[in-house]
Amino acid sequence: MVAVVVRNIPAEIHLALKVRAARHNRSAEAEIRAILESAVRPAGRLQLGTALAERSRALGLVAGDIDALEQTDRRPAEPIALR
Repeated sequence: MVAVVVRNIPAEIHLALKVRAARHNRSAEAEIRAILESAVRPAGRLQLGTALAERSRALGLVAGDIDALEQTDRRPAEPIALR
């Protein structure tokens, strides 16, 4: 894991950070990690796995459907012969 040092933080920002961390029941260091994560990974981002699972549920697919797909013939189709 990488360590980052941030210097010259104003005292009022440091105090506000500690207050915010206390409100969330975590350390100032854990609060900084949470702030950084939310800044670079916004909550509204598309999560592909979640989107696919929601779409599958909307279509009524179940685990058995996936099993059936995995058992299909995976050989390439033969081209149609033209006369």
